[in-house]
Amino acid sequence: MELPFEVRTIEVAETYPPHLSPTEVAMHLALKKASAVAFRAEKELIIAADTLVVSPKGLILGKPATEYDAMAMLHLLSGQTHEVITGVAMRLKNKEKVFAERTKVRFSEMNEDEIQYYVKQHQPLDKAGAYGIQEWIGHIAIESIEGCYYNVVGFPCARFYRELKDWEK
Repeated sequence: MELPFEVRTIEVAETYPPHLSPTEVAMHLALKKASAVAFRAEKELIIAADTLVVSPKGLILGKPATEYDAMAMLHLLSGQTHEVITGVAMRLKNKEKVFAERTKVRFSEMNEDEIQYYVKQHQPLDKAGAYGIQEWIGHIAIESIEGCYYNVVGFPCARFYRELKDWEK
């Protein structure tokens, strides 16, 4: 988007109240991340995001802890349509805005060899739902998406741009 920015990371426990919906979870975690950094940057716009995958049965899939977890997640998604939700928090001094973007993703059936290959050759442990749409699995297994591609990558650029323009009004 040709906007100047600086990436800053901080460890934040990705915990949330159990009663929240998946959309509320994504927004809660994004705001939690923005709040954790805000004390360091009083005069800067803080932008934080959290992406999660929701299985067809409504199970929130964050980042897998092990390769076994990654394979289990990919088996859940294989041949199914799931949802990717990214919560974005914008914070400047005492002003904040939080929103979420949702995208539906349809996976084709993947066999055990394909799932194992992906898990061994790529880095699913740092990705919600154990996959990156921009990687090999996206080329061979994504049948369709309904919504923003960049949301599935991890940041809904077009929506963010619209929200930023509205923020500046």
